[in-house]
Amino acid sequence: MHNKSIKELAVGLRSGEFSSMELTQTFLNRIKQHQSLNCFISVTEDLALQAAQRADVKIAKGDASLLTGIPIAQKDIFCTQGVKTSCGSKMLDNFISPYNATVVEKLNSAGAVMLGKLNMDEFAMGSSNETSYYGAVKNPWHTDSVPGGSSGGSAAAVAARLSVCATGTDTGGSIRQPAAHCGITGLKPTYGRVSRYGMIAYASSLDQGGPMARSAEDAAILMQAMAGFDHKDSTSVDMPVPDYQVGLANEIKGLTIGLPKEFFGDGLSNNVATVIEKAIQVYRDMGAIVKEVSMPNLKLAIPAYYVIAPAECSANLSRFDGVRFGYRCAYPQDLTDLYTRSRGEAFGKEVKRRILMGTYALSAGYYDAYYIKAQKIRRLISEDFKKALAEVDVIMGPVTPSTAFGIGEKIGNPIEMYLSDIYTIAINLAGLPAMSIPAGFAEGKPVGLQVIGNYFTEDRLLNIAHKYQQVTDWHQRSPKGFE
Repeated sequence: MHNKSIKELAVGLRSGEFSSMELTQTFLNRIKQHQSLNCFISVTEDLALQAAQRADVKIAKGDASLLTGIPIAQKDIFCTQGVKTSCGSKMLDNFISPYNATVVEKLNSAGAVMLGKLNMDEFAMGSSNETSYYGAVKNPWHTDSVPGGSSGGSAAAVAARLSVCATGTDTGGSIRQPAAHCGITGLKPTYGRVSRYGMIAYASSLDQGGPMARSAEDAAILMQAMAGFDHKDSTSVDMPVPDYQVGLANEIKGLTIGLPKEFFGDGLSNNVATVIEKAIQVYRDMGAIVKEVSMPNLKLAIPAYYVIAPAECSANLSRFDGVRFGYRCAYPQDLTDLYTRSRGEAFGKEVKRRILMGTYALSAGYYDAYYIKAQKIRRLISEDFKKALAEVDVIMGPVTPSTAFGIGEKIGNPIEMYLSDIYTIAINLAGLPAMSIPAGFAEGKPVGLQVIGNYFTEDRLLNIAHKYQQVTDWHQRSPKGFE
């Protein structure tokens, strides 16, 4: 059962081949069997079985959606009522959310069964899932390698068949990068397409939730439930949500693909480049037209991002002060001591580093020199994408410059770690939608192809990914030992 798609599972549930209770128990057993991957922070077994029981009643009545009774898992950045929501941090290790994030509410309403909360980089700050207070997640393809971050628990759980699909969030590549490293499909929607209400903020102008699944078809089904306007979120866009499944099979003959020359220069592994070139050739064979495009300001994306994101992080994380909720130091001497020790003891090194960077960038005398300049660069990057997407339908390239690196290999070198997001960060600065789809293997590790589209063209991206997956089987491959 664990290797079936959402549609296949839905057919099995409706035909009585198995119940949601049986299906859910199968995945709970697999989670217990593969605890060494460290994918989950919390496994909500009792709640999952209760939800599965309710789903079986709905299915018996004929009142079910495609997701009814389907086991999924939530990244531990989404608030879930009555369940610990830690954001991978000691700061929130004792926080039980009193409400549901909109994404959680929507998936609950669709009848999905939540298996638990997934491990992640602390407050979504990281590219390897090594900054989590709960320890590093292991990549199921090579357990001595990272799964990518910050949604590493989500990617590893889907790849290892511990969950049918999962939610993730993407601030600078945190859905696409782990999806690429773990050989699954991940979609970062247009900024504002999925509600951020109840999604604990890292960088508010960059964060966006999205689906992570084995295939584009499964991602489309999950995205259908997640997307939509939310009056509780001031950044949510009020526009109709298309039926993401309807256009999956549309022809792509005549599709114009842009290849940014800046994506294929120094720094890209030759082995990864070879896989990407082969994937693009598949699109050529299906009738797509490929042309080179140039986006000269992409080289400025990383320095701009690492001013803007930490600046927003320093503001967002100021609420975690030991007063109202979260970790509180023992026996504070006064209010200053309470703030200082609570934050100093509960935040990890990377979070502290980004808070300090952001506070510095926003401080008097440096705001204009750093923050305002970074925002101007952000606009230039957006204009580069606008010009390129006026010439082509989509942009393609690598997701990461290399395959998954070893656990511990880069954690001591922040600059090298930041460069692992070199091909993904610019998309968040522009607010565009983008996907990672499994495209092959290099050195025995998965490689993802990145597909970038214009605003609110998630349906087209899912179509383009689905057509590729109809003629390849990379998305169907399972890591050894998790078949």
